[in-house]
Amino acid sequence: MKRLLASGYPRIFQICRCFRQKERGSRHIPEFTILEWYRADSDYFDMMEETEALIKHVALKSGAENSINYQGCRIDLDKPWTRMTVAEAFDKYASISVDKALSDGRFDEIMAGIEPSLGQSTPLFLYDYPASCGALAKLKTGNISLAERFELYICGLELCNGFTELTDPKEQRARFEKELAHRKKAGEKAYPMPDKLIRHH
Repeated sequence: MKRLLASGYPRIFQICRCFRQKERGSRHIPEFTILEWYRADSDYFDMMEETEALIKHVALKSGAENSINYQGCRIDLDKPWTRMTVAEAFDKYASISVDKALSDGRFDEIMAGIEPSLGQSTPLFLYDYPASCGALAKLKTGNISLAERFELYICGLELCNGFTELTDPKEQRARFEKELAHRKKAGEKAYPMPDKLIRHH
């Protein structure tokens, strides 16, 4: 998909099966169906607007109209959808800051405690993730400590992940090399460098 986008296709999508190891739990399963789409010349704010429009359209066509209900939780789709930065979520729902969580290696652990509070009355876009949590995302203009990435939460469940696509091949290679070094140091399986993707960028 990314190679097609880099080759000049401006609007593409696919619906396919997705497989992920070591993600089974109450909120994750290792196999699921995913809708993935890309659009040239757009950023993560454009993607948030498209995601909101898509879900509202599907809800309307499904007969849900202005709201949906999930396990006793009523979500109002008509109200403005909430947008909250990751730093704001840590300030509101966690006992430590996002910077402290990162330095202690506890970011994912703390996020797991924050997630159930997100999107409880209206859908919530969580955005501006730490740069280290956005390997394929463009760094935020004016603040390279952040990645232009978002996730959508409804009733405490993460429904999607999106970001402004990184298009700098040198930066992309440097990030892949850093991730491979990290995996090697941690004793995890090292994946081959995606040279075809980098060349197409």
